[in-house]
Amino acid sequence: MKNWIKKHITRNDVGALYDKFGVNALTASILLRRGVTEGSEVQFFLEDDLRFLHNPFLFANMEDAVDRILQAKDEGEKVLIFGDRDVDGITSTVVLYDYLVSLGLDVSWRLPGGTDPYGLNKNAIDDFEKNYGSLIITVDCGISNVEEIAYASEKGMDVIVIDHHTPPEVLPSPAIIINPKCADSGYPFKDISGCAVAYKVVSALRFAQTELYKNEVSLLTARVNPDSSSATIEVLKLQNLVEKAHFSESVPCGSSIMETKLVDFLRGQQIFVWDEKSLSSILSQVFTSGAEFNFLDLRPEVAKIYPSFAAVSLAQLKSKSRLARYNPEFNSEIKGFYNVFVTFMNAQIARQFPQNEAANERDLQLVALAALADIMPLKNENRIFIRHGIESMNKGKSREGLRELLSMQNLLGKRITATDLSWNINPALNATGRLGQPEIGVELFLEQNAEKRTQIAQKVIEMNNERKALGNEGWNYAVLQAKESIQKYDGKLCVIIDERINRGVSGTIAGKLVNVYDIPAMAVTFVDDNAIGSMRSCRGFEVLSLLDKMADLFVSYGGHAYAAGFTFKKERLNDFLAALEKFAPQIELSSSESEQINIDAEIPPEYLKPDLLTVVDNFEPYGEENRELTFMSKKLRIFDAMIIGKTERQHLKLTFDLGKTKWPAMFWGGAEALHRDFDKGDTVDVLYQISRNTYNGVETPQLIITDIRKSM
Repeated sequence: MKNWIKKHITRNDVGALYDKFGVNALTASILLRRGVTEGSEVQFFLEDDLRFLHNPFLFANMEDAVDRILQAKDEGEKVLIFGDRDVDGITSTVVLYDYLVSLGLDVSWRLPGGTDPYGLNKNAIDDFEKNYGSLIITVDCGISNVEEIAYASEKGMDVIVIDHHTPPEVLPSPAIIINPKCADSGYPFKDISGCAVAYKVVSALRFAQTELYKNEVSLLTARVNPDSSSATIEVLKLQNLVEKAHFSESVPCGSSIMETKLVDFLRGQQIFVWDEKSLSSILSQVFTSGAEFNFLDLRPEVAKIYPSFAAVSLAQLKSKSRLARYNPEFNSEIKGFYNVFVTFMNAQIARQFPQNEAANERDLQLVALAALADIMPLKNENRIFIRHGIESMNKGKSREGLRELLSMQNLLGKRITATDLSWNINPALNATGRLGQPEIGVELFLEQNAEKRTQIAQKVIEMNNERKALGNEGWNYAVLQAKESIQKYDGKLCVIIDERINRGVSGTIAGKLVNVYDIPAMAVTFVDDNAIGSMRSCRGFEVLSLLDKMADLFVSYGGHAYAAGFTFKKERLNDFLAALEKFAPQIELSSSESEQINIDAEIPPEYLKPDLLTVVDNFEPYGEENRELTFMSKKLRIFDAMIIGKTERQHLKLTFDLGKTKWPAMFWGGAEALHRDFDKGDTVDVLYQISRNTYNGVETPQLIITDIRKSM
């Protein structure tokens, strides 16, 4: 019997969250039970505005990367984009290639195909040299290619590494590295996909087309202190809309400006102010004669777009800031001014470059796919990436290639969710790489001819069907070894080694082993003289903590906390097995979550209404670190019950009588519970998710039952 857990929260806690962020009681309860209470986290559940995305120039090396790419454009250099064979690598390649072509660069792309190893390889470098290439940009790979990048440098090539994988102790050099997981990256969120990093580079390149690129500007405010004998002067110095320096000083009235550090701080700066008349009055009280400033008053310019701001003071401005609601550090006049300045400048840029909005939508659709495919945690800006990507798909604006896949998977015309993409689109795209032809995935998105795109999409679907068949075949081999392996490693690890497993489905099989047995798992096969393996994990165990201990065995390895790949020479198989016997006992696993169900909220029967779908929608997207909402309702009466399904695993279709309304419900695999645990007419306590059932174009809400018990 599963343990139902409903974390205790107080009415005061709910009220505090309501007062702070303006959320309703149910949403506040869910956020509290999920531990999402800090404004910096809450904002990504309540806001969709792209303004909440992090500035790409927070990457310490972003200017260097942008300048090197623009230099290649100016000098007519040949550029190679080298990606990876999975969805993240395919989408990263397309996002960057699309934009570089639009800039007029001479750019080509390449992915590892057939039996090529992961990451940049020397054959690709040699081929690029023959084509007189001089700049290589790796996407979704490269951070571990120390030897290959040194090799490219010896041949006179520069390399930009755009990656998101965990970096090794020794970083590739010489290279410009854009990777949020590098300790000195400067970027505030580490867990974005490779495609998202590529998107950040493209966003920075778009910004570089504006007059603001690299130009320093200053925002200046002044306010009289309560004692009326002094004033506080604050300045924010910005470059690429990123704060570079902050000046704050309380200055006695009647001072000489030369006695302050303000002159040096502002020298050579373009200075923006809010309400020049009011500010000049304050400064004239503070400084004796000789203080002259050349200001640009932003308020009248902002008022042209937002008329209600025409008479708003800075004190009033900060109270209007949504950023300040979630981030206390923005609750000041200077930060309120900064927020409006950035918003205004972005609006100006959008007017100057209207084509960017549509291009940005197209990019975010691919960023959404990559975040879901690479199982990025669905928090922080990943939520905005996916929401915007899916929103544009649901508006009928799916980009070329994706539109054809959605059509062939019968998703056009219905409300698309993150789950739809994870189950129907990403596996199909991944199949191209798993079967050694990832270039087909790239071609699908880049092909301009509609008829050819349809043919490519059909090929992708066929490859996915082949991948499924290979996966089923490999799984049959895996289950024969699984229990013995689990016993050998004392229930801490499952290792499958079988040359009959296709290398393209080793990751799928490892993942399925994790799902079935709830322990970390490896699937290893052989290609020529190499052993190629995939590892997936769970229950708090990070795979690289094991693989790092075995590093001397591998030709190459790398990945993320819960998913990684590795290659070693076949002749070292015994060494590999010996290392596993040595290190597997050191694996520590947290308690299994499969025996407990965490409840997000209890819904009394009288409140179980279709409008709960709004709350469910607000917590989309669901996935890694944001499981679907689980509700509990007690004493629901079973009005009708029907067993459905013709296979061994039959399902149960129920209807609950709630007086004025009747709720349909599905209990997948739950047929045996009828007559054994409850019957038609009984009242039951239920754990469930709320979803939509679409039939003949009509959507109806339904419950998906997680667990059910007869009411006491």
